[in-house]
Amino acid sequence: MLVLVGFVIGRFIGTYFEGTFLNYGQAFGLSQPVVLDLGFFILTFGLTIQITIASVIGVVIALVIYRFIR
Repeated sequence: MLVLVGFVIGRFIGTYFEGTFLNYGQAFGLSQPVVLDLGFFILTFGLTIQITIASVIGVVIALVIYRFIR
């Protein structure tokens, strides 16, 4: 759970320092969502994960905080 918080913190850092090297990264996932149309029920699946330097910094911060909490 704390790692996910780290990713959110990293995303916040990345948006705060937009245009810097912190936003350099890679996106993984589906470029187009997958749609399952059953006629009466439509499901849309999609997932994209964007890992940036700021996200990695956020995860490291979360892990350091975890070490102090534990």
